[in-house]
Amino acid sequence: MPIFSPFGQLRQRLEAGEKIINGFCSAPSPILAEFVARQGFGSLTIDLQHGLIDYQTSLTMLQAILAAGVPTICRVPWNDPIPVMKALDAGFEAIICPMINTREEAEKFGSYARYAPRGVRSFGPTRSLNVFGGSYSEVANDQILTFAMIETETALKNLEEILAVPEIDGIYIGPADLTLSMGFTPSIVVTEPKVIDAIEHIRATTKHRGKFVGLHCSSGTTAAAALAQGFDLATISTDIRIFVAAVQQELKAARVGQKKDEKGDASSY
Repeated sequence: MPIFSPFGQLRQRLEAGEKIINGFCSAPSPILAEFVARQGFGSLTIDLQHGLIDYQTSLTMLQAILAAGVPTICRVPWNDPIPVMKALDAGFEAIICPMINTREEAEKFGSYARYAPRGVRSFGPTRSLNVFGGSYSEVANDQILTFAMIETETALKNLEEILAVPEIDGIYIGPADLTLSMGFTPSIVVTEPKVIDAIEHIRATTKHRGKFVGLHCSSGTTAAAALAQGFDLATISTDIRIFVAAVQQELKAARVGQKKDEKGDASSY
């Protein structure tokens, strides 16, 4: 008898009120994705927009992550039907789509992720059928999650209209582009009061509409604060950023120890 993986984990957990700590894979490495997937994240995102990952590599990474039982999100490169449909056919449970600025753009994105009559997704879920079972087509429309990225002042002004689109399940805030759009230096470390207020407005408005809201955070500390503030999903930086920060920290420690040793200070292993 074929063994199928559970489908719709992420939606079911969010609907149950679970707070999700999300990891973000930017490096094109299945083995790194496998290691990250086994560290206890609630979900993982494979980034096809600003990450260094192509479709074939993302598929292999997805296989490694699924073996760990972690629901996987794809951030597609742009609001285009081809990457959205191919990601869903590969077996991703959720899509984050960048630069959704208007209701019309939100409607297009939502339609790409849903089969008729709710959308225009073409039928051919090659891997999804194999992984999730023959009932996939019957439940996909209700189990897949669509997150529209709000990351510009234009999107901020059109937030209510974007949230009114039925096939948009939630909002994912991109703080760097939002900061840039509002006239400040782009950074995922948000310090400008105007941007902080905008992020809180997005969170509160999205929750008032009964939809999910996620935030890309600079660290585990800020992710914890975001979840406590009322976000449903919070991302901890990216795999590349975390790796580089850890290397820098250890290298700094080694150099400090080296200087002490050169001065004749005692050292031990």
